[in-house]
Amino acid sequence: MRHCIIYKVTAGFEDRLRGAGYRLTPARRAVFAVLRQANAALSALEVWRLGRARHSGLGRATVYRTLPLLVRLGLVRALPAPGGVRYRCLEEAAHRLVCRGCGEELPLSGCPADTLAQELSERYGYLVEGHLLEFYGLCPDCQRRMGHEP
Repeated sequence: MRHCIIYKVTAGFEDRLRGAGYRLTPARRAVFAVLRQANAALSALEVWRLGRARHSGLGRATVYRTLPLLVRLGLVRALPAPGGVRYRCLEEAAHRLVCRGCGEELPLSGCPADTLAQELSERYGYLVEGHLLEFYGLCPDCQRRMGHEP
């Protein structure tokens, strides 16, 4: 049994917002679309800049309010990053090696946590529905810049 969640939130985006009592506004659509199409986690400022191309009236405050909402609704993940928080759409499995220095992300092939999920399920009686797996550290370039040997 595979426990790795593959998020398919695009179709559920509208339902998730409306089900929680929120309106589906053009601004919220723009913020979500930017994150969904991004190849990496983005800062709120990056989301705002890219989102203005989709919705010229998109305000910075709207982006800063929308991102935590999308996190609470389970559509987006907030990730610690140098200088603040970055956001990523949870549309795909989140198994990555993430550099704390430059933000580079390397996807991990396969899912090393599936065996652990099965063991936890058997040991504690939980029905494990999914997990996210991310390792944080420094990439070889950032290690060199900081005087560490890779």
